[in-house]
Amino acid sequence: MAMASIQLALDNPGLADALQGMLRRNTDLPVRRVERPDEIDDGVVVVDIAHLGRLGTLLAHPERVVLIASKDANNFDDAWQAGVSSVVSDQDPLNTVVLAILSACLRTEPRAADGPEKKLLSVLPNKEIRR
Repeated sequence: MAMASIQLALDNPGLADALQGMLRRNTDLPVRRVERPDEIDDGVVVVDIAHLGRLGTLLAHPERVVLIASKDANNFDDAWQAGVSSVVSDQDPLNTVVLAILSACLRTEPRAADGPEKKLLSVLPNKEIRR
């Protein structure tokens, strides 16, 4: 099993750069930009609507997927049909998108037998996400 990371599969390079920078400042997980997500990596995958159909077996784990889409009803229907529940608008503030990604990381984080691991996030409760 590969080390968990956050994979960004986005057509918009400006958005990918901005998210990569913010995520690197707010989590200890590796953040990688990819054209096609690595299915062996058990981390979170952030995609736009163009990449959603390319996920293949990753859609067997929709809790690991965060979709960034326009507010077109068809996009939300596609996500719903695929089982993806983490969907944010491409018009949302970056902090909102980062929050959705970090939330997906928490949902998919492996838990130790005696409780949650504490190394995932460096974001403290009630603290603004670092830009």
